[in-house]
Amino acid sequence: MPNTLEATIDIAAAPEQVWNVVSDLKRMPEFSPATVRMQPLGKTKTGTWTLNLNRDGAKFYPTTSRIVRFEPNRAIAFRMNENRTIWSFTLEPTADGGTHLVQRRDIPNGVNPIVRKMIDAILGGEQVFEANLVSGMNETLGRIKQTLEK
Repeated sequence: MPNTLEATIDIAAAPEQVWNVVSDLKRMPEFSPATVRMQPLGKTKTGTWTLNLNRDGAKFYPTTSRIVRFEPNRAIAFRMNENRTIWSFTLEPTADGGTHLVQRRDIPNGVNPIVRKMIDAILGGEQVFEANLVSGMNETLGRIKQTLEK
């Protein structure tokens, strides 16, 4: 069964301004408490691979991803190769000229059983891990908002 996590925020900045931040994947460590490094391998577009270093508290782990959706000023999504999750940012203009920003994590085909065992053994179990992810997503969106509304 698909498992979706989501966080949203309204930002007093035009979608183009928000897009400039969320589509610059190298900047993700500025915003996400779980991202230490995100390095696109080439120009950021559909099909581009990234090399990533993530953290959960004091635990660090490498991942790779591939951009699966790239719609300037509207949406960017990348699929994590190790666990098949899809992370996305979707931008919607608001009536007052701002942006409604949505961050999601989708698991369209369920979690790989090996990854599930790792989450249980190393990261405190699925409920704890997902609660930490949602907290991190809200922190990420808050930091993006703070950066854009300065």
